[in-house]
Amino acid sequence: MSRERMIELLKKQRLVEELVHSQNQPRQALVETIVQRQHLGELHNLLGQLPADEIAAVLESLPAEDAERLWTQVAPERQADILWEVSDRLGERLVGAQEPGFSDSQMNAYELVEGRLRQVSIQRRQDLVGLGAIWIDLLNATKAERACLGKHYGLALPDPGEATDLEVSSRFQVDEAQDIHLHSNFLLDREGDARSVPVIFILHRGILFSVRNEELPVFRLLRRRASTQPGYVADAKDLLLDLYATDVEYSADSLEDIYATLGKVGRQVLSKNLSDNEAATILADIAEEEDLNGRIRGNILDTQRALSFLMRCKVLLPPQLDEIRQILRDIDSLNSHTAFLFDKINFLMDATIGVININQNKRLSKMTVFGVVFMPLNILAGIGGMSEFSMMTQGIPWPLAYGGVVVAMGLLGWLTYVGVRYFENRKGDVAAA
Repeated sequence: MSRERMIELLKKQRLVEELVHSQNQPRQALVETIVQRQHLGELHNLLGQLPADEIAAVLESLPAEDAERLWTQVAPERQADILWEVSDRLGERLVGAQEPGFSDSQMNAYELVEGRLRQVSIQRRQDLVGLGAIWIDLLNATKAERACLGKHYGLALPDPGEATDLEVSSRFQVDEAQDIHLHSNFLLDREGDARSVPVIFILHRGILFSVRNEELPVFRLLRRRASTQPGYVADAKDLLLDLYATDVEYSADSLEDIYATLGKVGRQVLSKNLSDNEAATILADIAEEEDLNGRIRGNILDTQRALSFLMRCKVLLPPQLDEIRQILRDIDSLNSHTAFLFDKINFLMDATIGVININQNKRLSKMTVFGVVFMPLNILAGIGGMSEFSMMTQGIPWPLAYGGVVVAMGLLGWLTYVGVRYFENRKGDVAAA
């Protein structure tokens, strides 16, 4: 309906312009301006609601003059995405020789030169011609850019966010063209924000394609190593295995941070004086580390499944299979560490809750002692408030009578307190012995 409405608005605008120009009226310019603003405002709203591919389809279906008129209403930040969808003939008519460009932060291509990775800047479509890349990394690439790149290489590049909705069994597969597709999760451990980021890998004709929506430390580390160390990688499969190996290494570093945090928390929990506020803070820290430990365990499990799938594909060389076995051994060792950390986290959680219970018991004990001390005083005060007390103290001046009662109450309370403390200390000595 939006598409038909857009075409109808263009026809109405053209018709109104013809009618206004055919009549010579004093307020012709004012009428034309008001009508144009009304139509252009509705066109802007419709263009903001339609995706780039539908706008491109509308442009292709319009006459050349109407297409140019509609193009002037497209927001500048959306023009590049739409240009990827239209034909070369229409694109040249709309913008001339200008081509939609790739942003360096969105797409990076890497060639293998003298055993090192070398980044190739891709700013336009012609830069893909003759490119000998072994790795093309897409970061926050738009749908139009993924479609253009996929069309050039003859494959489909999906969105990583949509790929995570697939069934677990279809996350690792080999298609009819013998391309290997892997949908893996990589750990992103930032202070206070640890999560798993989905990444799509496609091995296609000796080129590794990676599609992701967030920058990851694993990718930065691999680029630095492969660009400075000759022979670090030999082909696209080596790159893929090194990415998984680096992810396991990154997970191990995160586990070390958990060890350090839990060590500090353990010293606080086992200290003599721990307030309830401090215990609440410790519980929050423990919960955060437990969540991170769980994410690491899930992440390395995903990596383990991906490596096992690659071994079953029987497309790797013997040295690469040996590298996978080494990575799997590292994963096994990390699994034992995560299991140990879960036990330690549970112990610290129980110990912290126990400290909170002890603090509550101490407060209840103080309230109990307070009640025991004042119980005989209440009895004595009750007796002092009765009429019999006046009869018992008849002939004694009231200041002396009531003063004596107050002194007796204070002495009785002090003796009761000393007695309670004596029996508590004696019970503690007996328990210690």
